[in-house]
Amino acid sequence: MVEEDPVTRLLTNETDGGELTRKAVTLLAEATALQGTLHLPGVRDDYRSRLEQVVLLATQALDNAGESREVALLQWVLIQAFAARAEDARYGAGQLSRGSQRAPTLEDCEDGWQRVEQIAGTAEEAALGAAGFTRLLDTAKARAMARRAEVAAKAARNIVLERNRAYTFHADPGFSFGEGWYLAAAALFAGLSIQIRPGAAQEVQARRFLFDAGLDGALRPYRSRPASPKHLTHIIAEAFRADAQKAQCTLRAAFLGDESPSAALLSWIDGKVGGKPEQKVLLWVRTGDHHVQRNTCFDELRQLSELVVNAGLTPIFFGDKVPLELVPPSAVNLALCWKETLFQGPEMRRAQLQLFEELRCRHGLVGQIGVTTAGMDGPALMGLPTLYLTQERNVRLGRWVGAVPGYQEVVREPGYLEIIRTTLHQWQQ
Repeated sequence: MVEEDPVTRLLTNETDGGELTRKAVTLLAEATALQGTLHLPGVRDDYRSRLEQVVLLATQALDNAGESREVALLQWVLIQAFAARAEDARYGAGQLSRGSQRAPTLEDCEDGWQRVEQIAGTAEEAALGAAGFTRLLDTAKARAMARRAEVAAKAARNIVLERNRAYTFHADPGFSFGEGWYLAAAALFAGLSIQIRPGAAQEVQARRFLFDAGLDGALRPYRSRPASPKHLTHIIAEAFRADAQKAQCTLRAAFLGDESPSAALLSWIDGKVGGKPEQKVLLWVRTGDHHVQRNTCFDELRQLSELVVNAGLTPIFFGDKVPLELVPPSAVNLALCWKETLFQGPEMRRAQLQLFEELRCRHGLVGQIGVTTAGMDGPALMGLPTLYLTQERNVRLGRWVGAVPGYQEVVREPGYLEIIRTTLHQWQQ
């Protein structure tokens, strides 16, 4: 048997309008008493339930009220309840909007914002209810309460109207350089809006890269509370699953362009790796302060380097600083090369991608291995075979496995080095 809702039971069994009025007044007082503790677990839900009961009971009582004095009391109760519901809805819309912006997928984000819009509608309905009974009661207190409801409803609606749909392209060295690949790729696939913080250290370089990629039309003025970058890997995975070849061609055309690399870049590459004709593998080094648990373990890096050499390949160390004793004589050490002037100018992002592409096309680069650093994802999306190492399965990047060609996740479980050894021999062949 379905349990009867307590409010429905009250309305069904209660016939005395005066008793309904007393219960509505009591419930409103109880709800009002909760306002100082709404932050405590479960209290806000109780508060909302009481306000809903107040509206139902007071509305029913008003239909049965005979005396003008009782009618006025019920109108005042309803005005207060509607105002409280409007303000509570504004609060709920604000809380849910923040959670929705941080949702892990674009679909979850959109679902959350649809609920925010519904809550804003609840606030507006409550404000209309308060305004209607205020016109009937016509007192200063009622008008003040109705004004509160109106302000809350407008604030709730503004949360929807002012939603920031743009994603931030970080142009500050303190943020992940590689996340720019995510955002540019997702914008190319899904038409996303992009914003850059004015005055950021690499604002000029970021704008140049987006312009070269054909995304200058996606730029929007910078605003607070941008959309979450968590959505981006999911958007990219969907594009690759739909048509991997088309997705890869789109990114290569946008990221590399039609122009040949500069003579300075080609000369620099020849000077660093020109005398080593063997096939090569990038070994990424990460030693950042953000998520330090994801940093490169140097004992593991030594093992990886040995695996690469034993497979007949040449390791290229890339990324953050690596201890020189870990670099074998046959290796190429490009650690910290991204700090050189060549990779810090206006074309810094395209120059780095062109570096990987030149290594691949003319210097035998066959793949890359590294921890979950976003920097390696640019070349991965453009087709460089990739092994990324992780302590446990990565929900965000795991979406690319099986979607982006050549993209593999290697969890540090017993036997994982054997997986790497086997893959290196496949690359070598």
